[in-house]
Amino acid sequence: MKSDCLEFKNYNSLIKNSILVFVMVFLLGSKVYCQSVDNTKSALAVMERLIGNRAKEFDLNLIENKSQNADWSEVEVTGNRVKITGTSNTSVCYAAYTFLRDIGAASVSWEGNRISLPKKWPAYSKKLATPFKYRKYLNACTFGYTTPWWDWKRWEQEIDWMALHGINLPTALEGQEAVWQELWKAYGLTDGQLQAHFAGPAFLPWQRMGNINSLDGPLPQEFINKKKEVQKQILQKMRTLGMHPVVPAFSGYVPKAFAESHPNSKIKELKSWSGGGFESTYLLDPNDPLFKEIGKRFIEIYTKTYGQSEFYLADSFNEITPPVSEEHKYEELADYGKTIFETINEASPKATWVMQGWLFGDNKEFWTKEATKAFLSKVPNDRMIVQDYANDRYKVWENQEAFYGKQWSYGYVHNYGGSNPVYGDLNFYKKELTSLLQNPNKGNIVGYGVMPEGLNNNSIVYEYIYDLPWTQGKEPVEEWLKKHLNARYGKTSATVIEAWQLLTESVYSTKYWETRWWNDWAGAYLFFKRPTLKVTEFKGNPGDKEKLKQAIDLLKKEAKNFNKNNLYNYDVIDVSRHYYSLRIDDLLMKCVAAYQSKDIKKGDDLFKEIEKTAFDIDRMMSGQPLNNLNYWLKSAWDYGNSPDASKIYLKNAKALITLWGGEGHLNDYASRAWKGMYKDFYWPRWKMFLQAQRESAVSNATFDEAKVRASIKQWEEKWCENKEMY
Repeated sequence: MKSDCLEFKNYNSLIKNSILVFVMVFLLGSKVYCQSVDNTKSALAVMERLIGNRAKEFDLNLIENKSQNADWSEVEVTGNRVKITGTSNTSVCYAAYTFLRDIGAASVSWEGNRISLPKKWPAYSKKLATPFKYRKYLNACTFGYTTPWWDWKRWEQEIDWMALHGINLPTALEGQEAVWQELWKAYGLTDGQLQAHFAGPAFLPWQRMGNINSLDGPLPQEFINKKKEVQKQILQKMRTLGMHPVVPAFSGYVPKAFAESHPNSKIKELKSWSGGGFESTYLLDPNDPLFKEIGKRFIEIYTKTYGQSEFYLADSFNEITPPVSEEHKYEELADYGKTIFETINEASPKATWVMQGWLFGDNKEFWTKEATKAFLSKVPNDRMIVQDYANDRYKVWENQEAFYGKQWSYGYVHNYGGSNPVYGDLNFYKKELTSLLQNPNKGNIVGYGVMPEGLNNNSIVYEYIYDLPWTQGKEPVEEWLKKHLNARYGKTSATVIEAWQLLTESVYSTKYWETRWWNDWAGAYLFFKRPTLKVTEFKGNPGDKEKLKQAIDLLKKEAKNFNKNNLYNYDVIDVSRHYYSLRIDDLLMKCVAAYQSKDIKKGDDLFKEIEKTAFDIDRMMSGQPLNNLNYWLKSAWDYGNSPDASKIYLKNAKALITLWGGEGHLNDYASRAWKGMYKDFYWPRWKMFLQAQRESAVSNATFDEAKVRASIKQWEEKWCENKEMY
C-alpha cells in the first residue's frame, strides 16, 4: 500500500542527524504531517475480512482532523486502485463500504453478507462528511437481550459491522463483573454474598443499572472470566479503529451485603423495579464519603484491567424515581450529578461522563425541566454527553431545551427486547434529521445514532440510519433504497422496486411498534402475549396489511429470478412471517369472540386455522437459521464449560425471552418471532386457553380466566426449567 506521508530520501544534504531533527521539528511544529500507514492496519484488516485479497487494491490514508468536531473522507478510483483518505479509521471504513455498496459489490448485515466484486473497479469519486463528531451504538440492555453468549469471533464480526457503518461511540459493557468482584471483595464481601448479588448472565444489564439483584443466578465464575478476556479484545479492537468505547462507572448501587455491613452509611433501600416483585436494591447517598471512594476505586481497577478510557457510563435512575426529599429535591438532585461527575473526574481526569437520556422521557412526571436542570447543573458542559435516543417515542431534547448546554446525542431505540416485528420509518428518520440540523435550538449536539435493545432484525433500518449522518437527509429515500437493494440482492427490477415501495408504505412507515406494549402487557403480537379474553378489545396492529400482502405477492413473483441463498429470499420470509403473524392476531380475536358467544363451530374452524398458520410460519422460518429457538438455546448451552454452568445459561436463555422474571408485566417483553417459538411456546399457551374456553362454552359454565392464566404460567415455568432444546 502506498502512503502519502512525506519520504526522506538518502540525499547527502539530509544525512546529518541535526538537519533531520530540524526538518522533523519544523514539520511537526507546523502540523504538516501525515499519520503512518501502520495507523490504517486495523481498517485494512476490516477490509481483508470483508473482501479478502482484493483489499490490497485499496490505499487507505489518514490525515489530521484539524476541526476535531466531525469526520470526513473521500474515495477516488484511478488505475484500478481505490484510494481512500479520511480523518479516522471509522470514516475510512465507512467510505470503503459506501463505495462497495454504491457499485453494487457488497452488502453487510446481521443476517449475512453479499459480496460480488467486479474484476476491475469502475471509475468513482465521492466525498463524505458528517457534522456529528460521534455516531453512537448499543443500548445497555443489548448485553442481555442479544450478546450474553457471544464469543470473540462474534464480537469481532460486530465491531467490523460498526466500523463499516461509521460508528465510533459504541457502548462496551462486557467484563465488568470481574472488576465489581475485585472491588466488593476488597470491602469484605464473600463469594457467597456476591453470588447472592449478581444476576444470571442474561439479566446482568438490569443488575448493573440497579433495577434487580440475583435474578436467575448464580453467575458462574467461568462466565465472569470469559467476559473479562473478551472485553480486553473488544476494547483493543475498538481503540485501534479509533473508536471511543463507553465503559461502565459507579452510579451508586451497592450489594445488599455491603449495605448490611455498613449500617452507619447513608444507603437507601429502593422499591421493587417495574412492579415486578423483584428484590430491593440499595443506593448510596452522594454525600456519603464512600460514594467517591468506591467510584474512584472501581475506575482504578477497571483501568488496571482494561486500560485507560475516556468515556464512562453512569446511570443512577434507570426507570427508578430518585430517592430525594420534596423539600430539598433540586439540591439533592444536583448533589447526585455533581458527585457522579467528580468521582469520574478525580479517577480519570479529562474523561467524559455519559448517561442514557431514557429516564427523562420514561418518567417525565418527575423529570420536569427544573429537576433535569438541577441534576445537570454542577457538571461542566463539555464533560458530559446525554444520550437522547428515544426520539421515535419521546421528544426529550426539545422538552428539555437541548439539555441546557450539555453535549448530547440524538437517536432512536427502534428495537425493544430483541422482539422482531418488521417495522421502522425511513421517511420519518430522514425528516427528523433534516429538521434537527436546521433547528436553531439544537444546542450542543455532538452525536447521532441508534441504541437498540436487541439486534439481528430489520437491518434496513440500521443501514439507513447510519447513512443519514453522512448524507444529512439530502438523498431521496427512493434513490437510497434502489442502491441498497442492488447491493443487497445483486440486481433489482421494476417489480422489486415496486414491492419495496409498498413495503415502505406498509411496514416501514411505523416508527414505534405499539402492539408490543398494548394493554400494559408485553409481546410483539397478540399471539406472543400470555392469553387473555381482552384480546377482543385490540384495535389493530400498526401498518397497512393490504399493501404488505401486495408487496409479498410481487416479491414471490420475482423470487424465481434469485438464488435461494440470496438475501432476497431471507427478506421474503421476513415480511411473510410478519404478515401471517398479523393474520393470526385477527384470527385470535375472532376465535375468542366466537367461543365467548358460544358459536362452537366458528370457534373450532378458527382454532384449526390459527394452528395451521402458526405451524406454517414455524416451517417457513427454517429459511432463517439465526431466527431459531434452537440456535439461541444451543448457543447458551455451548457457552458453558461444565454441565452446571450450561444448565444456568439454558434456563436464562429461556426465561429471558418468555417469563423474564418477577411477578409484574414483563413476561414476553423479549418475545421472538423465531422457529420453535411459534410451535413450541406461543401456540401451546393459546391452545390451552382456547380449549378451556371451548369447554366452558360447551358445558355452559363460567370461564375462569384467572385460573386458566395461572395454569399457563405454571406451564411456562416448567418450559423454562426443562432441558428441551426444541
